[in-house]
Amino acid sequence: MRGADSRVVLGLHRSRHERRLLTGALDLGVTALDTSSNYLGFRSHQILARTAGDLLPKFTLSTKVGYFQGTEGVEHSLIPVRLRAAVEQVARDLGREPDLVFLHNPEHSLREGGPRDREVFAQACTALDDAAAKGACAAWGVASWNPSLLPGLIDTTAPRPSVLMVRAGLLVGARTLDAVDDLTRAWDLSGGEVRGMSPFGGSTSAPVWARIDPRVFLRDRNQLSCVQAAFIAAYHLPRAHSVAVSTDDLAHLGELVDALAGEVEERTVQEYRSLLRDRSGSQTA
Repeated sequence: MRGADSRVVLGLHRSRHERRLLTGALDLGVTALDTSSNYLGFRSHQILARTAGDLLPKFTLSTKVGYFQGTEGVEHSLIPVRLRAAVEQVARDLGREPDLVFLHNPEHSLREGGPRDREVFAQACTALDDAAAKGACAAWGVASWNPSLLPGLIDTTAPRPSVLMVRAGLLVGARTLDAVDDLTRAWDLSGGEVRGMSPFGGSTSAPVWARIDPRVFLRDRNQLSCVQAAFIAAYHLPRAHSVAVSTDDLAHLGELVDALAGEVEERTVQEYRSLLRDRSGSQTA
């Protein structure tokens, strides 16, 4: 069994939630687990408790609330009473309080970007902060797939999240990266309070990965594979302490853990971000 390393987070999006995956992750030193109330058809928490309840105390466990089962299918809501109830339900379903609960994709319910959205966002943050204060979870954060709207909605009088979770990696555009920079400044978050997700844009077998060589970002280009290089680069786009990756393949997870030995050339990252900004500017001009 390898030593624990909190920089790799096992995500359960699209996962089958098998016990052998969790035991294998622990053997690899992966002790951070991320799920959501709506994963696996809104059954993720119950299935985890049933199939691996004895293993859960060995993980730092994060989950998300914001999506709900409605009469006409899945719906998103930032209504404070629903969010507080959802956090409390998480603890009941898991059989333990989660270490971290994210407000899941708040932008889904914040379409206008005006004063009303700013108030709604502040109230949602306050609801999660209240839930943490009452012991329903140890801490709370914001997980956003498209954070571009959020910097303009921050109320400095509202509680601030402990962690920000956003898309990371070479497929993330300049607008998202700049929004993350704005959010980390506004909330006074350090790199250790930012978590990346979806470092491969959904799949390592996507055609884009056959057309580029992410090893150009490494100080030693022969040290890692292209997949490993893309993964370690995700920790710098944006700068994040940890990255969540969803997989049922323990060999792939082990490959990513080994990638942590790689060193990224920071100057290359900054040059790449400048190129992204230039490209983004030319497209909007």
